[in-house]
Formats: sequence, structure tokens, C-alpha cells
Amino acid sequence: MIELARGSLSKMAVRLDATDVHYSFRLGEALVPVNPLIGQSLRLEYLGAIHCSHCGKRTKTSFSQGYCYPCMTKLAQCDLCIMAPERCHYDAGTCRDPSWGEQFCMTDHIVYLANSSGVKVGITRATQLPTRWLDQGASQALPILRVGTRQQSGLVEDLLRSQVPDRTNWRALLKGEAEPLDLVAVRERIFDACAEGLRELQGRFGLQAIQPLPAAEVVQMRYPVQAYPQKIVSFNLDKNPVVEGTLLGIKGQYLIFDTGVINIRKYTAYQLAVLQ
Repeated sequence: MIELARGSLSKMAVRLDATDVHYSFRLGEALVPVNPLIGQSLRLEYLGAIHCSHCGKRTKTSFSQGYCYPCMTKLAQCDLCIMAPERCHYDAGTCRDPSWGEQFCMTDHIVYLANSSGVKVGITRATQLPTRWLDQGASQALPILRVGTRQQSGLVEDLLRSQVPDRTNWRALLKGEAEPLDLVAVRERIFDACAEGLRELQGRFGLQAIQPLPAAEVVQMRYPVQAYPQKIVSFNLDKNPVVEGTLLGIKGQYLIFDTGVINIRKYTAYQLAVLQ
């Protein structure tokens, strides 16, 4: 086999061209397009080392998708409030890195609806669209609110998930295309059900902090998948360092082989070789 690249793995680079999704491996400085490899034999080899994405030190275990334990316990991007933004403690003066928080959290966020394994609500920085949707494998997405900070977006999401879930069923995601949904109608239903809660949040933070996006249009996304698996078998590089088979497609951050599936993002900072 021919080695295409090796290095420290990051989540796949992804872009949307009209409605078509295109992927590339990121291994250190190397960028390897993945779409052209679909339908061909591919081999991934874990080289037995993990180097922290922040400090570069070798670590036996990857924490928070790519960090060593000391970095995981001290970096702002690994704090609990990243997963639960409504628990942001910046205003309390206890942010792990206020300058990081100002750059990544004290900025406009988008609350959106997406259809991947069914409808879900989510949040992301305004600058991360459509990447966030593509990483999640959404086939449709609709921005519904622009919110002033990450904490505020988390409070809005917490309110809206009383009506729709905030998680993707990854197994359902990999079993086939999601049935198309009328996301505009879902938005209106949610807004009607949560009207009082939204007014309370606007009263707390101001009308400018939480703004509906009535003119936003639904974005459609089509993933490069030749065939979906009949049975979901997940590869684990910590148990078996080699993934090999015919690449059938890519969806979200998953590679779909005829032999199983692998979540590339899960193995951020792993030293990996890609061979064909």
C-alpha cells in the first residue's frame, strides 16, 4: 500500500459547495482530500502515540478530544461550561482564561434547528456556520436566533429543548438519509410554545441580545455516501490500531467502511498513518 500521509490527527476539514459536502484529512500539516478515496480500499494505522493538541506532550489518554490531563484541567476550552454554556461563570470572575472567553464566548452565537437523525436544536458561534452542521451530519439546517453570548445561547437552548432534543442519534445518522422536515414550521411551533420564556430572556438581557431570524432560509446538505451499513460496527483504535476496508462514504465526522465506522474527531491528537 502507498502511504498518503502521517501525523497528528485533527477532525476532518469540511466545506460546503452548493449542497455537496467535501472532506479532507488533517494530519499535522498535511491535508488529504477524502472524497476521491470513496469506493477504494483505505487503511488507517494508529502509530501508538498521542500528543496533546495544546502543549504537544505525549499522553497515554486523550481527554476532551485531544488534550493531556493537565491541559484538560486548566484550559478554558475544556471547562464544564463549554458543554453546558448556561453554566458560564465568566461574570463571577472565575473563567480559566478571560481573554479566551472574550474571544470565543463573548461573541455572537446562532441558535439553530438541524435535521440529522431527526430534528434537534443546537448552538454555535456565528463564524462556525455551516461547519458545525457539517460536523454533525445534518442534511438540513435553519438558523432561528442570533444571540449575544455563549451563555445566553445556552439559556435559550435549554428553554427550547423542552420542545425538541439537543442531541443526534449517531447510529440513526449512519443508517441512512434523514426524512426531510419542514424546519420553518418546526421553528414556529417552538416559538409559540416557548414565547413566554423567550420574552423573559429578552427582558433579562435586552431585545438586541436575543434576535429572531425570520428571513433565514433552510440550508440543504448532501453527503458523499455510496452505501449505508446494514449493521453499525464501530472501530476503536485503542483496542485495534488498524482500520481497513473499502471506504463507502463520509457523514459528519464519520468514515463509513464496508467493515465498520469510525468517528475521526474522537481520535484527535492520535498519531495516524493513512494508506491506500
